[in-house]
Amino acid sequence: MKVSEAFAAVDRREFLLPEHVEHYGVDAPLSIGHGQTNSQPRTVADMLTLLDVRPGHRVLDIGAGSGWSTALLATLTGPEGAVLGVELVPELVTFGSANLAKFDFPHASIRQATDDVYGLPAEAPFDRILVSAQPRELPEELVEQLHPDGVMVIPVAGTMLRVLADGSATRHGLYRFVPLKPRR
Repeated sequence: MKVSEAFAAVDRREFLLPEHVEHYGVDAPLSIGHGQTNSQPRTVADMLTLLDVRPGHRVLDIGAGSGWSTALLATLTGPEGAVLGVELVPELVTFGSANLAKFDFPHASIRQATDDVYGLPAEAPFDRILVSAQPRELPEELVEQLHPDGVMVIPVAGTMLRVLADGSATRHGLYRFVPLKPRR
């Protein structure tokens, strides 16, 4: 499935606060509260294109927020895949999970992230990792969670990176994201 088909299948309106639903078609980030946003559609499309998710992939979605990216990823993996979303803000875990429940994605879920742990190391490896928050440096512990043929897309210090399991990375433009919470 193409990224454009996933966008057509997963309506952004279902992942917005009521006061922002009328702006669903605006190519801009929209607040979901708690200092977080539902990302700009063009940015999400760019990230998903770089990630190159295939049916059957196991995907980790870090910074799941409203659940929109988790739902898009679940569409791309198909039911033979799995998508695990993690989110630090408890209210957004609830919000994102409720939004995700509007769709038939039994192979996708959002859970509470642990403050001092990046990703889900106990559940690794992952074929793909999408990070929708920006660290200052590439977290090696996330690279270590990739399958040997895995790919991670992550904005690091303002630059979008496509990272392979060996730690090599290519740069793909400048982007602005909320900070990836530093370790305690």
